[in-house]
Amino acid sequence: MIRPRALLLDFGGVIVQTGKRPSWAAELAAEVHGLLAGAGFDALTAEEVEGDIRAGARADSSWKNAASRRIAPEELTHRRFWAEFVAADWPDQARTLVTVEATALCKRMGELRSDRKIRPGTEELLAACREHAVTPAVVSNALCGAVHRDFLARTGLDRQVAAQVYSDEVGVRKPNPEMILLACRALGVDPADVWYVGDTHDRDVVCGARAGVGATVLMVSPSTDKMPYPVRQIPQATVEDPRGLLNLLEATWT
Repeated sequence: MIRPRALLLDFGGVIVQTGKRPSWAAELAAEVHGLLAGAGFDALTAEEVEGDIRAGARADSSWKNAASRRIAPEELTHRRFWAEFVAADWPDQARTLVTVEATALCKRMGELRSDRKIRPGTEELLAACREHAVTPAVVSNALCGAVHRDFLARTGLDRQVAAQVYSDEVGVRKPNPEMILLACRALGVDPADVWYVGDTHDRDVVCGARAGVGATVLMVSPSTDKMPYPVRQIPQATVEDPRGLLNLLEATWT
């Protein structure tokens, strides 16, 4: 394991642990129904809106699994998600309205869908990186990266990372190596001099290998074993949590 100049971290499963909120779709549907009603549209019930939001989310999940097989997948735009995955069969007025409001709705969906808390040991990990001249950054797929930015700002972790790269903001998604390469260019480091840390095989481990990073580290999370299909690429190391990652780094500092 090389001594890295930079540490690129996935958001969900690495920096934070998430838990789905059972009521998220109903809450979002109520807000969307209110948006439609405010524009004078009343042909859809809140229950119908909720059903289409849930169907769109499931379709999006299947699309992401398929996208991970591609060499350089692009990200689904906010507008396309709402126009094609949620509102494809809605009347024109309703579909147009949610398409116009797609970015705000994706952000609201991200806020409502999951509870987030920092994985124990993350603050110590980031502080130690700074002390040893290792630059931390975030590289993450996201329906709406603004949700992640807001979380890091609320917790103060935004001051501990030098850059944040989110798929919806840059138009490509892991395992597209451009996600990692963008972060490397922003930090002024060679991919061979960084570690990339993620919690999935088909997105993260593959992305690190394609980008030619110095080491890909798999951090175990509830998503780790939910592989849609096996991949050939393997990580250089596996850790259980941020403290395990810090221990792995400390071995390169001695």
